Amino acid sequence: MTTVLDLAALATTAFGLVAAAVVFAEARRLVPALAVLLDFLTAAGLLRLAGDPSWGTIAAAAAVIAVRKLVTAGLHAPRPG
Repeated sequence: MTTVLDLAALATTAFGLVAAAVVFAEARRLVPALAVLLDFLTAAGLLRLAGDPSWGTIAAAAAVIAVRKLVTAGLHAPRPG
């Protein structure tokens, strides 16, 4: 089961990279592409947690979620000028 979940997490990461590239190609903006990529990486981290919840996978998933929260907060922050 762990091997299947690891492959699913790897596939989710690959699909996230492709989806982010498509969004960037269509929108010509980095922010929406980054948001899509971070959503896929969050999903991949949660898939890894379902397989073998070691401290390393918990830390990796928490780091991705923290980066996602920081980027999302930065996207919604008002810009000066």
